[in-house]
Amino acid sequence: MPFPIDIWLLVFPGFVLLDATGPLQVFASANDEARDAGLPPPYRIHVIAAGGGAVTSSAGVALVAAPLPRRGVSGGTLIVSGAGTADLPSDASTEGRALLRWVARAAGPAARCCSVCTGAFVLARAGLLDGRRAVTHWQDVAALRTEHPAIAVQDDAIHVKDGKFHTSAGISAGMDLALSLVEQDLGREAALAVARRMVLFLKRPGGQRQFSTELLAQSETDGVGTKLIAWLRPRLQLAIDVEQMAAACALSVRTLHRRLREELDVTPAQLLAQLRMELACQLLERPGMTVKQAARRSGHGSEYNLRRAFVLRLGVLPSEYQARFG
Repeated sequence: MPFPIDIWLLVFPGFVLLDATGPLQVFASANDEARDAGLPPPYRIHVIAAGGGAVTSSAGVALVAAPLPRRGVSGGTLIVSGAGTADLPSDASTEGRALLRWVARAAGPAARCCSVCTGAFVLARAGLLDGRRAVTHWQDVAALRTEHPAIAVQDDAIHVKDGKFHTSAGISAGMDLALSLVEQDLGREAALAVARRMVLFLKRPGGQRQFSTELLAQSETDGVGTKLIAWLRPRLQLAIDVEQMAAACALSVRTLHRRLREELDVTPAQLLAQLRMELACQLLERPGMTVKQAARRSGHGSEYNLRRAFVLRLGVLPSEYQARFG
């Protein structure tokens, strides 16, 4: 890829401020590192929006954007910021349809096409992610799957690459994505220097599930999920099967499965595993807690079982999680 590399960041009214400024600062810091070393800056940064001008974020802070380039972003990197789902461009309005058509056209000759958080919906609505793997904020995973069933939506990744398409999880994950692009462009040492300057992990441990510990917040307050969670929490150390869970809710096993799928998009076993994982994380964050104690008190039984669960669900060892969050 020839230097300097053009970074085109697309914003629209109501965009999430950190979705835009986080990745931009990563590329700006890469330029700072290059200047400090007496080298030319490797990136040209452009903020763009339909019509250009001041575009106000959901935080009330505006960025001044250039109009959408008529010649597209050929050879450059297009990054689409996210927003609340009500503010995302869609085909429900003339302006939204026009912007989605521009994104679809611009993506063709772009070297890379990326999204931050719910920006994945914009790429999806432009028809760019069908048949591909993608990720978005954990709160919006179910909505993206429902709206675009042809996309293989990942529910835990911090960022996902599929061909030239890169998608990232919620908000700050845009910086993780940008660091990965810097590493791709400039090498590991350059990306590590940027991470040090910004006090970031070069590769964040674990997935985004480690930051979403309250399934209860996703359920209906009077639903079966809420009732079952309240019953399970004081019993997580015990051996529990689905028949016991169904009996606690006065339902058949089949009905319990159906109701949990409708409310939380999980099976009873998955809900139990998630609650045990959440408890294990909370225990490991306490001073003086050992991995063995956390395993026993969270219902995993043994250190081996807890290690296996952490690697499968979070991608890190319990000791690594404890070192960073304890």
